[in-house]
Amino acid sequence: MGNSFLTLLSNLVTNLNLTDMETCYKMFRRELLQSIPLKEDRFGFEPEITVKVAKRRLRVYEVGISYFGRTYDEGKKSTGRMASAPSGAS
Repeated sequence: MGNSFLTLLSNLVTNLNLTDMETCYKMFRRELLQSIPLKEDRFGFEPEITVKVAKRRLRVYEVGISYFGRTYDEGKKSTGRMASAPSGAS
């Protein structure tokens, strides 16, 4: 719900019609990205870059992707022993 709300808010502010503003995959030409001054380096990057690209009236394309998550059997498993190890311990 939160992501949908943020995308709606972003679309209202930027006049874009994105389906998912908070997506992890974004692609830019290097020269363009270097020309945009960015302040955020964490989760604030998504709305910041979206607003700055929209202000420059650049073309934005959304391309669908497929994702198949790993099953529990395929994923990494942590044990209680690993979780309780002191910081810096291997």
